[in-house]
Amino acid sequence: MSHAVYRHPEAFTLSPTDKKRPAKKDADYLKWLHELPCIVTGSRPVDAAHVSYADPRYGKRERGKGEKTDDRWAVPLCRAEHDRQHSMDERAYWASVGIDPLRVALALYGVKGDNTMAEIIIRNARSK
Repeated sequence: MSHAVYRHPEAFTLSPTDKKRPAKKDADYLKWLHELPCIVTGSRPVDAAHVSYADPRYGKRERGKGEKTDDRWAVPLCRAEHDRQHSMDERAYWASVGIDPLRVALALYGVKGDNTMAEIIIRNARSK
């Protein structure tokens, strides 16, 4: 006797559908990020660096082919660190600097516009 259990085809995927979804843009957030110091070096000026990998712990879904990441998943990185982020495996880059960028992105997005709180988050960005 077979006791097969139905499993929805998307049950164990990080991306709920195969449909492209436009990235959620937030120009004000990206503009504000440019006022902040780099989360790695503390230097300025910075780029708004988007974190592209998925992590369901934070509600960060996998990008589909040809999709961009929502702006809420951007963090401030100086040009040299942003270039480094793109020059290697992204997870390896973030591990090498000891920062969970998705945790930082959520925290920064939550205090959007509050430079004082943002700088506290950035000073404490490295994993303990």
